[in-house]
Amino acid sequence: MTRRSPARFYDPTGARFGLPTYPWGMAPGHLMTLRQLAACGKRPGGQQVVAQVLWHSTRHTGSAGRVRVRAAYLYDVRLALPKRVPTAAQRAALGKALRARRICPDCGRDAGYVLRRRWGVCNDCADRQEIAA
Repeated sequence: MTRRSPARFYDPTGARFGLPTYPWGMAPGHLMTLRQLAACGKRPGGQQVVAQVLWHSTRHTGSAGRVRVRAAYLYDVRLALPKRVPTAAQRAALGKALRARRICPDCGRDAGYVLRRRWGVCNDCADRQEIAA
C-alpha cells in the first residue's frame, strides 16, 4: 500500500475543492464539526458550511477495496448559536411518545424496551404467537 500525503488536501483558499479544505487535524481552531459544536452546547444556527476536512479512509473502502476519501464539514464557532432548550411541555410530549413505543398492544404491559416494529408486540407475545402458529 502506498502512503498518501495529507498535504494534497491542504487548500485554505478553496481554489481546488470549492471550499477551504484542510487535512485531518490541521483545521483552524475556530472551525468545528457538528458533533464538536454539540459537545460545546452550540448549533450552527443557519450558517452554511464554511470549510471541510478531507482524509483517506482505510475503514470505509469503495468498490474493489480502494481507499476512499472521506469528508467532515466545518462550521464557524464564532457564528454558532446556543442549543435550544426544550420546554416542559415538549419534554412531557416526548416522554409520552417514548412510553407509547414500549406498551405492547396485545398484553397491554410496559415491556421496558422499545418494541420491534417488525413484530409490533413484546418478545413474550411474539413467542406465544410463534408457538401457536
